[in-house]
Amino acid sequence: MAELFQFELVSPERQLLSEQVAEVVVPGTEGEFGVLKNHSPFMSTIKPGILKVRTDAGSWDEYFVRGGFADIAPGGLTILAEQAIPVSEISEDQLAQAIKNAEEDVADAKDDDTKQKAEMTLSQLKDVAEALKAA
Repeated sequence: MAELFQFELVSPERQLLSEQVAEVVVPGTEGEFGVLKNHSPFMSTIKPGILKVRTDAGSWDEYFVRGGFADIAPGGLTILAEQAIPVSEISEDQLAQAIKNAEEDVADAKDDDTKQKAEMTLSQLKDVAEALKAA
């Protein structure tokens, strides 16, 4: 049985997870990496992708993360994500409709500020879709 360590997953909206876990697989910008108890300390940026968390019971929970930072320290792992959503809460139909709506918002934008915000939303939604296809 793997040794447990403290893991925190935080997004601007909320803290999604704060518990003892056995392993975390992080989509780092330089490549995917795994973290176990007593991992060497370091920091990494993360790219949009699927973060995998192995619980004490051995099951895996998955979260879509869109960018951010991973901080591995003696006390555990903290992920500060730009966006984080449990994969179980993402519906393919809802995602496809949201992408379509965002594309329409980009096309209908009346000024640069509105268009830029709509393009950012569309980019985030496409990141989610790509990460789910790759998983």
